Amino acid sequence: MRTQLNPAASSWRACSLVALALLFTIAADARNLSLPEARPESVGFSSERLKRLDAGMKAIVDSKQLAGIATVVARRGQVVQQLTYGQADVDGGKAMQMDSIVRIYSMTKPITGVAMMMLYEQGKWKPSDPISRHIPEFKDLKVFAGHGADGQPTLVAPTHAPTMGELMSHTAGFTYGVFGSTPVDKLYQQVEPLTATSLQDFIERMAKLPLLYQPGEGWVYSVGVDIQGYLVEKLSGQPFPDFLRERIFEPLGMKDTAFYVPEDKMSRLATIYSWSAAGLRPMPHDVNVNELPRLPSGGGGLYSTAADYLRFAQMLANKGQLDGKRLLAPSTVALMTANHVPDVVKNQNGKFGIGMYRMQPGFGFGYDVAVYEEPLRVGSPAGKGTYLWDGLAGTWFWIDPTNEVVFLGIIQRRGGPPGAPNIEDLSRQLTFQALVEPAK
Repeated sequence: MRTQLNPAASSWRACSLVALALLFTIAADARNLSLPEARPESVGFSSERLKRLDAGMKAIVDSKQLAGIATVVARRGQVVQQLTYGQADVDGGKAMQMDSIVRIYSMTKPITGVAMMMLYEQGKWKPSDPISRHIPEFKDLKVFAGHGADGQPTLVAPTHAPTMGELMSHTAGFTYGVFGSTPVDKLYQQVEPLTATSLQDFIERMAKLPLLYQPGEGWVYSVGVDIQGYLVEKLSGQPFPDFLRERIFEPLGMKDTAFYVPEDKMSRLATIYSWSAAGLRPMPHDVNVNELPRLPSGGGGLYSTAADYLRFAQMLANKGQLDGKRLLAPSTVALMTANHVPDVVKNQNGKFGIGMYRMQPGFGFGYDVAVYEEPLRVGSPAGKGTYLWDGLAGTWFWIDPTNEVVFLGIIQRRGGPPGAPNIEDLSRQLTFQALVEPAK
């Protein structure tokens, strides 16, 4: 006997199917799959060997060295492993997720670098330009040359005016005032440029400070990228945060990346932990975390998520475009990610660097990213030309253009236990041992 369907029942079933489809959509969104997925073997990875990466990350959380981790491995634009471990907030019982909002600190720098390269493509600046061409306040910068008999700093003229290319590669002579203890760092601590009330105030404070060394004769991690944030604003005629939002975040679909966290997203904000003898200790959130800061820091001010930053990294891996939205030309990405540190600096037995990154033959720095020029020479399994950076609370990423691999790691911890493994280095070892079909 044929069953006659009741129209009302048919309507109910249709609505149910729509609701079910909506639930599947919500579930997919909740996973934050910002790139398509692929079986590891389909793009040259071993599923079995990737378990070592999983186990390695899990062990660090299980040993209570970290509250939580999120990691993503992608090849040729497809995610082969995406995992989270532990907690974004231990006391609150919030699990680490791909959409957990984290402070990325210096992983802001490559984003600022992309903004600068977009303006480079518009002919707004070139690497050989003196910085003072675009920031007249810097026309009389001097170089610290020691102390005189009266104890006052001795200042000399630079051998050449620091250039835009040197600014973007940390070779212009600026420092941070945070990581060093030189007399110039101590002057920075007195002037406190990073507590300025605006980008203009920041530049005026910087104009009063001497350079640490002659331009091009050293490499010191510096406020140079905060200076770039000012330049983006000046050269574009648009507020720096607006430029990033309209020209980078919105085209790439980076919906949770900004200089502040809106109140309605606070439930997703991860806690930053510091390390002490007693283990992990929660730190308070930034003051005025819900408000746009008066000094939007191009060197370290952004919040983001694993899902968002993966899209940014994949855009670079794709030589400047993602999902049909092109931000940069391939030649511009190549310029940004090539080494720009002079050999005379790299040939000084690792004298210059920050943390585990030492400028040396085989390893250098481009425009706002570090670069493995010859990874085998410095004992790395990465492919030639791999570029990367990280953040103060432990976020890190690297892009291997030779093997078409992108890796993203998210943690929120400042400092760490003595003798603990370097997680970023470990991530490279455990990822590349699983890449059984590298580029030929």
